Amino acid sequence: MRRLFSWQFLSLLLVAMAAGAQDNSNQSSRSPENPPDSTTSPGAGQAPTPPETSTPSLSVTSKVPRSEPTLPKLPPDQFTDCYAKYTTPDATSLAAMTMCEFELARDERIVIGKCINRDGKSAPPAAIQACTELLDRNILQGHDRFYLFVNRALAYVGQGDKQHALDDYNTAVKMAPKRAQPYYYRGVFHVAQTDLDTALRDFDTALSIDPTLVSALSQRARVYVTQKNFSGALADFSEAIRLQPTTAALWSERGYVCLLQRDYESAVKDEAEAIRLDPKLAQAYFFRGAAFGDLGDSHNAVSDLTTAVGLDASLDHYISTKGKTASISLPPL
Repeated sequence: MRRLFSWQFLSLLLVAMAAGAQDNSNQSSRSPENPPDSTTSPGAGQAPTPPETSTPSLSVTSKVPRSEPTLPKLPPDQFTDCYAKYTTPDATSLAAMTMCEFELARDERIVIGKCINRDGKSAPPAAIQACTELLDRNILQGHDRFYLFVNRALAYVGQGDKQHALDDYNTAVKMAPKRAQPYYYRGVFHVAQTDLDTALRDFDTALSIDPTLVSALSQRARVYVTQKNFSGALADFSEAIRLQPTTAALWSERGYVCLLQRDYESAVKDEAEAIRLDPKLAQAYFFRGAAFGDLGDSHNAVSDLTTAVGLDASLDHYISTKGKTASISLPPL
């Protein structure tokens, strides 16, 4: 989708972008001791509890796996072996048991941390090994075991092993058929494979179980946008905003849908609220700038687009110029 604008302020836009690029170049030359502030997105190995304030993403990386320290082994007889090691003629049974319990708890924390991979620093093979050990050790019981399968599936995705990832997602759904999260995560996986109809069925099921699962509402709305079901997308984003009114990305994404529906005034309002909630949200400035351009407000359009590119230089790829005409393509959500 492209928009053509003839702006008297085009030269201002080009000059401001050049200045922004120079500023970004200066920032990139900072020393490692004084890095610029940044915000990182969750990696493939996120926490097992589904996030409610952001949309999880699945990505396949080509990085060479880092060497990881060997994980503690958690055999069924670990406590017995530990007790035998610490029991001496002058040691009481209570002291030995306390020491063994401490060691076992420490080892379990290490392995659980690798499986959950909350900080995204574990290489996929290490996360897979950790989740497998926890499953073999029956650390979680009953339906809660689905968390381990979901986390291992995320690690498989990070490793590029789609079949094993899908197998684990399917197992998680079978293990907890009345929980919304397994369907949601499997739906995200299907989106990444561009199997949108299957993804929609999973999101529909997740939301039938838990209508307040904002992440599922947001993901389903994005699929609707891809399928040009703009009324469905608008309804889902509106419900998500009702449930989480302080999440800037939701306002910005609903503004995007308004843009696609040519409701430019509503788009400006939604993007303005997104900017109020998060003044560094580059896409909100970009979408509002596009809406201002369609409304004929060249000055504010140039200002917002310049700010957007300054915050995220990659957005410059969606702006092309020819003479005094600027052509804008809306980036995908």
